[in-house]
Amino acid sequence: MDRILAIVMAGGAGERLQPLTQERAKAAVPFGGKFRLIDFTLSNCINSGLRQIYVLTQYRSESLHRHIQDGWSISSAGLGDFIYCVPAQQKLGAEWYRGTADAVRQNLNLVKGKDTEDVLILSGDHIYKMNCLQLVAYHRMKKASLTISAIRARKEQAAGSLGVLEIDQDNRLIGFEEKPAQPKTMPDAPDYALASMGVYIFRVSTLLEALEGQEDDFGGQIIPGMIGKHSDIFVYDYEKENKIQDFAIEVKEGIREKILVDRTSDSSYWKDVGTIDSYYEASMDLVGVEPLFNLYGERWPIRSCQRPLPPSKCVLGGKTPDSIVSDGCIISGGTVRNCILSPGVIVERDALVEQSIIFDDVVIEPGTRVRRAIVDKESRIRAGASIGLSRDADKARGSTVSDSGITVVPKGADIGRSELSLF
Repeated sequence: MDRILAIVMAGGAGERLQPLTQERAKAAVPFGGKFRLIDFTLSNCINSGLRQIYVLTQYRSESLHRHIQDGWSISSAGLGDFIYCVPAQQKLGAEWYRGTADAVRQNLNLVKGKDTEDVLILSGDHIYKMNCLQLVAYHRMKKASLTISAIRARKEQAAGSLGVLEIDQDNRLIGFEEKPAQPKTMPDAPDYALASMGVYIFRVSTLLEALEGQEDDFGGQIIPGMIGKHSDIFVYDYEKENKIQDFAIEVKEGIREKILVDRTSDSSYWKDVGTIDSYYEASMDLVGVEPLFNLYGERWPIRSCQRPLPPSKCVLGGKTPDSIVSDGCIISGGTVRNCILSPGVIVERDALVEQSIIFDDVVIEPGTRVRRAIVDKESRIRAGASIGLSRDADKARGSTVSDSGITVVPKGADIGRSELSLF
């Protein structure tokens, strides 16, 4: 893409996603079986033709660096294509990154002196499909100094969790509040607020000027302070402007057809998976005959690092209705229903796993019951144990239980049958 540099913010600790972020950065949390959260942002960039990308990392970034190195190696010195991880280095003093704006400020050497017109700043931990070409075209058509991508969110969803924007009739930004308790709603939709997606495109000169101070964050400080100084800040309506055409497979009367469609649900889908409950909801959006978010497009593929594993198999009556099953899984006489299985999962005879997300290399032994749970990597659920059926039993074993009752088993756990088990 012409004179565009992308900076992906991937240094967040993801405290509300504990224990999934106990040993990994938020952007490195597995999602959808074979992916990690950052794969969706990077796929958006690559699918849009953006091939000059810096990933800013900080918190527990070892597995994230390894994942990007193994799965996203596009570097070509001659062509100028790259995805580089840039760890926090205390470039401007003794402090680590204090926020999104400070992280970019500490790495302005990546921008200065380059033949770059605009800088696209993205979060590395959201689930969505964005055609960045359309965003850049809008930004340049408006001759904007800054363009913010926004989505409509129910006011109760935006309250205390999202940055809320106010715009005039020309989509010019006139107000910005970061995580207000009482968000201002849209005039034509009183139940909805216009929420920032954490996607910004700055003209380079504007970005350099905005970062001359010491403000920590774009949403909380930088952008509200720019409103009175710049009249050319615009808001990009993601649901209205973002269009992605893709191929879909339809089977009618035994005939398999591939047709080109506008994936309207995909094009307007955006999810901040910052909590266990929102992460679980987004994961369940993938499962089903017509998922809200579809991983099976050909024109907009989601890329990732691939483990060299054999195909999955169901034996001895194993069943996997309405589930996503990754490579290397063995369903040996068990039943997996409405679930997502990551690579290398084993489900043994008479086990029943329902509405759950199972990470890599988990072993679920005979006769177990797992319901509405997230089981982190390399855990073992012993024969006869139950997960997600008793809040007290789950907590007693060291698991976390979310507000909506999702049980999270930490990485490497060994869960045995207890007196509180229901089966």
